[in-house]
Amino acid sequence: MGLDRTDRKLLELLQNDARLMNKQLSAEVGLAPSSCHERIKRLWADGVFTDSCTTVDPVKLGYAISVVVLAKISKQGQVNIDSLMDSLIKQPEIQQVLLITGRYDLVIYLIAQSMDHLKEIARSAFSDSDEISSYETSIAYDSRWDSTVPVITEK
Repeated sequence: MGLDRTDRKLLELLQNDARLMNKQLSAEVGLAPSSCHERIKRLWADGVFTDSCTTVDPVKLGYAISVVVLAKISKQGQVNIDSLMDSLIKQPEIQQVLLITGRYDLVIYLIAQSMDHLKEIARSAFSDSDEISSYETSIAYDSRWDSTVPVITEK
């Protein structure tokens, strides 16, 4: 599927502010509102847009601790990596699970309300798991995160 200049501009605008109304978007890209709406529907149908969500500050909800976990998958027995990753991400405090190369197998980002809460999460998700052989936790002092994907311009 090819993206033209108008599609790219819509992607850029909506990644920066998903609350923009169709009327505002159509004015920015120089299309009639109905044409703009059809393009956005096509971008959804083609899978260019994969999700729509609101970002919430975890601290405002009582999650004062951000944690990065580096984990090794057990080499004993047959571990279904997809199943393991799916079960981890289903836990409400776990925000992201990455399968990586290198010394560790997984990077897991999670949030916790307190050190006791972190200890409970670590025990249930990692220590009590036959699929995780070892793990290290690191507390994040601060973070910056940008979920926008750079839009490649036409050549």
